Amino acid sequence: MRRFKKIARNLLIFYLLITVMLYFLQEKLIFLPSKLPQDYQYSFAVPHHEFNLTAPDGAVLNGLHFKGTAPKGVLLYFHGNAGDLSRWGEIAQFFVQQGYDVIIMDYRTYGKSTGKLSEAALHADAQLFYAYALKTYDEKAITLYGRSLGTGIATQLASTNAPKQLILETPYYSLVDVAKSRFPFLPVDLLMKYKLKSHEFMNGVTCPVVVFHGTDDAIVPYASGQSLYEAVPHAQKQIFTIKGGGHNNLIEFPEYLESIARVLK
Repeated sequence: MRRFKKIARNLLIFYLLITVMLYFLQEKLIFLPSKLPQDYQYSFAVPHHEFNLTAPDGAVLNGLHFKGTAPKGVLLYFHGNAGDLSRWGEIAQFFVQQGYDVIIMDYRTYGKSTGKLSEAALHADAQLFYAYALKTYDEKAITLYGRSLGTGIATQLASTNAPKQLILETPYYSLVDVAKSRFPFLPVDLLMKYKLKSHEFMNGVTCPVVVFHGTDDAIVPYASGQSLYEAVPHAQKQIFTIKGGGHNNLIEFPEYLESIARVLK
């Protein structure tokens, strides 16, 4: 009996330790930025220019604006949770090849961007870049594109504006939903500071919605993306299921390439 109590006590201590670690370290688990020196020079194969926007709290947000010839419109792209614009700019070039201009930002603490992270700040910063896009493009020429972490940001932005369409690559029902899949034994609803409730944001989205998700996604379960698709409150929606697709390799599948080309035609 004494041994059983000792084991139970140790398990309880371990559980509490894991819980405390998740609460205090969640930002480091969610956001994996890489830094760039302020004098770093971007180099890409397509025309672009670098710019900065300053948030009301003084944070300086770094962005890239890619421009093609006679664009069909512009993609406002919200990237995943790792890396910086030196990487994501390479990915953005694919959409220039599809005939679109692309505006892409680095979140706070990523690349050259400064400031303190918070969910509210992420949404406010996204709106700042939306306003930047509106200075050059008609709102109905703006396509919001979110990838992974960026899908929640793009969905919230679509819910408070009227873009042409919302495209989501490997999206989640909510960040809490993803955390539950990783830590089903922890009270993540109570612990998560960054909830990014995409399913709730989706209630306000009136533009067409397109979802791309791979069945073998080991980061954001396919079921989470499918649940978000089902939460779209109107009939102007499509989901493209990429069989065998993972979290970071959908562009390697002909199904994605053919489908995204049709969506952006």
